[in-house]
Amino acid sequence: MENARKKEILREYKGRKTQPGIFAVRCAPSGQVWASSAADLSKHPNGLWFQLRLGGFPNKDVQAAWSQHGEAAFTYELLEEITDDNALIIGELLKEREAEWRKELAAEKLVG
Repeated sequence: MENARKKEILREYKGRKTQPGIFAVRCAPSGQVWASSAADLSKHPNGLWFQLRLGGFPNKDVQAAWSQHGEAAFTYELLEEITDDNALIIGELLKEREAEWRKELAAEKLVG
């Protein structure tokens, strides 16, 4: 690949917009629900499933349910996308909305 093309691809990648938001992970057989926020929802499911497949997910309850029931029992659900003209308050909005969603769904915190 030519250097100019590599630079163009890198520039496009760095210039892409991220989509922060709130999501839930559900285990159908156990009925367990976990909710959390992510700075970029488009990349998040892949990394989450990858960690669970490797068996090293930080939340031991989630990892135990995954090990017991398998990947097919889990779903990733987008709950809410967070947008605001002021990028400086996105972090606070994520915290607030995550807490509200966990309360509404009676969900545990996924990580942290």
